[in-house]
Amino acid sequence: FIMAEKITKDLNPTYGSIQKLFSRRISLIAFCEDRVVGITANKNALYNADGNSQLIASDTVLGDANPFVGDYGISQNPESFAKESYRAYFTDRQRGAVLRLSMDGLTPISDAGMSDWFKDEFKNDTHINIIGSYDNYKNDYNLTFDRGNNIVFGPQGNPSGHGQTITYSEDVKGWTSFKSFIQESGVSMSGDYYTFNQGECYKHHSNQNRNDFYGTSVASFITFLLNESPTVIKNFNTLNYDGDEGWDCNIVSTDLGKQSEQIGTVADFIEKEGKWFNYIKGSTTLNTEDPR
Repeated sequence: FIMAEKITKDLNPTYGSIQKLFSRRISLIAFCEDRVVGITANKNALYNADGNSQLIASDTVLGDANPFVGDYGISQNPESFAKESYRAYFTDRQRGAVLRLSMDGLTPISDAGMSDWFKDEFKNDTHINIIGSYDNYKNDYNLTFDRGNNIVFGPQGNPSGHGQTITYSEDVKGWTSFKSFIQESGVSMSGDYYTFNQGECYKHHSNQNRNDFYGTSVASFITFLLNESPTVIKNFNTLNYDGDEGWDCNIVSTDLGKQSEQIGTVADFIEKEGKWFNYIKGSTTLNTEDPR
């Protein structure tokens, strides 16, 4: 570089330190602790009288720097960053949020039904790393909370307390699943998704065994939300789902009953015309205490 030329760009010091740089088309994105800033590269912006800007050629290495709308940054967790095409995903631990940067600007995707959960997780000071990676095969952003010990979910699906991974799906625009693998890092390449564990590379979606990662298998479980109005008691007669084969399950039951409610269970599913169903069998007595 020629030191006499203006090749540097000063950002507002209130944005905090720059934790991550990301090149996107004609701009350079600077992820600071408290703000995300877009910087035009090799061009400048000429503003018209109506306030709109036009890009003009320039010998300036870095042009105008403008922060994105939204008081969010990447805190001090650049390892949470993951990209897919023009989209970028990252966390802001200080503000308890998970963000997506796209063509329409910043969007707090943690608000998609998981706002309180993330705020509680980010308050936990035992987190060592908050690791993000993007799975091109499934169009998923996998976010791992690693507390230092590489232990997965327990046999009953309960988090061990040492780490957990949660997935945001672009297909449904929401958080779809907890996963039992704890990644050290991850990358998508040639349509395949790889993560690293204890320094070894692992290829996902190639194992026929469900919920088997890094040579460890754990039980899978699904939690259904059947009642969006918890103060209203409703009656359910059957439980059914669409699929190509029946589930092998030990039991399906309600997780909580009150004195005026009855617990129901489903032990297995029966196939009929491509759908699987069974009746919910109620218990013979009403609950008088918390069944858990």
